[in-house]
This record gives sequence, C-alpha cells and structure tokens, in this order.
Amino acid sequence: MTAPLNGIKVIEIGTLIAAPFAARLMAEFGAEVIKIEAMGQGDPLRKWRKLHEGTSLWWYLQSRNKKSLALDLKSPEGLGLIKQLLGDADVLIENLRPGGLEKLGLGWDVLHALNPKLTLVRISGYGQTGPYRDRPGFGAIGEAMGGIRYTTGNPDSPPARVGVSLGDSLASLHGVIGALMSLLRVKTGQGDGQVVDVSLAESVFNLMESLVPEYDMLGHVRERSGGALPGIAPSNTYLTADGTYVVIAGNSDPIYKRLMTTIGRADLAEAPEFAHNDGRAAKSGLLDAAITHWTSSLPIDQVLSALEAAEVPAGRIYSAADIVSDPHYQARGMLLNAVLPGGVSVKMPGIVPKLSETPGAVNWQGPTLGQHTDDILAGLGLTGADIQRLKTTGVVQ
Repeated sequence: MTAPLNGIKVIEIGTLIAAPFAARLMAEFGAEVIKIEAMGQGDPLRKWRKLHEGTSLWWYLQSRNKKSLALDLKSPEGLGLIKQLLGDADVLIENLRPGGLEKLGLGWDVLHALNPKLTLVRISGYGQTGPYRDRPGFGAIGEAMGGIRYTTGNPDSPPARVGVSLGDSLASLHGVIGALMSLLRVKTGQGDGQVVDVSLAESVFNLMESLVPEYDMLGHVRERSGGALPGIAPSNTYLTADGTYVVIAGNSDPIYKRLMTTIGRADLAEAPEFAHNDGRAAKSGLLDAAITHWTSSLPIDQVLSALEAAEVPAGRIYSAADIVSDPHYQARGMLLNAVLPGGVSVKMPGIVPKLSETPGAVNWQGPTLGQHTDDILAGLGLTGADIQRLKTTGVVQ
C-alpha cells in the first residue's frame, strides 16, 4: 500500500505549533518531513506542558514520522546544506516572522530560482502583506482578532478561549490545504510552485460563518451566548438531574418535533409558530426552559437513551478520561498505543482523516534532537569525515 504523499519531500523550518502541526499532518500520510531544528535545545515545544523524562508528551505527538536535523541556519555552511535539501524538495513550511526567511537569504526569489517546483507555505500572525505584517502573532491573538474570542463564553463573563491552541491548528489546516492545491498544480503540469500565505487571524476568521454580512447589512454584532447557538434553536447545553450537562441539537424541523414529543411537549411540537427555525429562534428561551425542565428531572444516561431512541442528536461533554474510555473512539482507531524511550507505553490520538485505500500511519514518535542528522547529510552525498567536521565546527549537531 502506497501512502498518498509518498515521494513528497517536505522541509519544515518552524517551531511550536502552526508550521509543525501542518508538517505532521503531511508526515502521517507518507511525506518525508525533515524538521530543521536549532542546535542545543531544538524546538521549544520539546519542553512545553507535561513532560516524560524531560521531553514533552506533546512533542512525541506533534513530531511523529519526522526526521530531525539540528543545524546552525545562520552559518554559511548550514545555509548551504538547507539549499541542497530544498533543491529537490516539494514543500517548505515555515512560521517565522515575515521577513525571517529573507534575512536568512531564503526569500521567495532565491527559492524559486533554486527550485521552480517548490511550494512555500508561510504561516504568520497576519500574513505576508498589510499594515500588521511585522507584528508578532500567536494563535491566541489570531483567535482574538479573527472574531472567535468575542463570541466565546457566557454573556456576563469576559471572552473565553476554547482550551487549546485553536488559531494555530486552524492555520495549520489551511496551510496543508494550500500546499496540496499547489502540489496538484505542479504534479499535473499546470505550473510551477507558488507561495501559500496563511494568516492565523484569517484562518480563524474563515470559520466565522455569516458574522460579517449580518453586521454589514443588519448592524447585528454576534455576542457571547454561552452554550447556545444564536439564531438557531433549540441548540444548547442543558443540566441533568445528576449534575452533569448534555448538549442537545434539535434545530432541524423534523428533529425539533421528535425532541418536543420526547420531552412530553406535543403542544410545542405541533405549534405552527415553531414549525421552522426563524419562529423557534425568536422564542429560544421558552424552548430551552422546556427542555431544561425535562433534562433536570433525569440522570444523563436516561436523557441520552431517550434522545437516541428518538434520533435526536445529543451527547455528554467529554473530558480526556471520557475519550480514552469511549468504545467508539477505540473502534475507530482514534487511540493508538505509542512506545516512548525507555519502553513506556502511552495512548496517543489516531489519524484524521481516514482514507479507505491509502490510510495514514504512525511509524515513529517525535525524534531526539538531531537524531537523523547523519542520515540526512549522507543522503546529500557527504562522507562520514565531512559530517564529523561539520559537527566539530558547530554547523550541525
């Protein structure tokens, strides 16, 4: 079985989340990903969040299937090695500040002349152009300026974050989409490689549905609404008798009727004013109160059982513990066992999406710093003596 990205060579010059996550996704589907790391400490992600024997558990996930080349990018010889790698590469993914590649001598004019087939994915806070291009940008700021922070949380509380680096991950996904579209153009002979310019803020903004036309035409600013979905009803988070919460999405016309019938409110199910969403949205508070009256009288298992029988979309709010113990996650291969250095076994997330004929795979976990330096340089034609000299002079590690 040939992986879908088999034969695609990706060079990653990035740290932390956005560029590395994009490269990881490509590595899981067969691309050869060579991660360029700074000598000494490498990617700061190696020390982020929870550690196992000094290395981040996140690192082992974020860098699986990648090769690590530890190299001094600012040295002439190190830059020369990078250019050799890029000479036959298909994609370069980076998340330096705009102008960072240019300072290294790797601007688009240089790269395109070196390898016309190369696709350059550039992920930054605000994009490569515009008045904010030089500002530092992290995912959290992208979420704030992209509009999602303003709409997240309860109305009487400050704007909230979702608990993960959503802005970075969304930028990563857009970066991979752009890379694949550019690769398709190159591989089908329609043209050369191109620059894929991805902004953290714009990647978040791209998910914000009808936020802009609602404001522009109607003057409506979408506000924080807690667990509800403004303008779509009923869809909210409801308290159950055992003190837990259930999410119920009864917002299509037939599902709404089944939901109201299930909770014993046939009167609401058949009321003409609630036949369609616009009427329901106008009185969402009334509908939410009726649903809460029912859910608060039953434990969550009975609530879910009744709603499943009625074919009403509903679910409990999962913690990590819920996910790990869930049989559906297990059956779908979404919990893979990884072996860390020292032989310790740990569960890791599986691969998304699932391809029927050429699925992705995890071949190894995140590498040690410079683990593949020798192999990569040997692939460029360097001898053992050449590699040792580069190590002695501090060009590579």
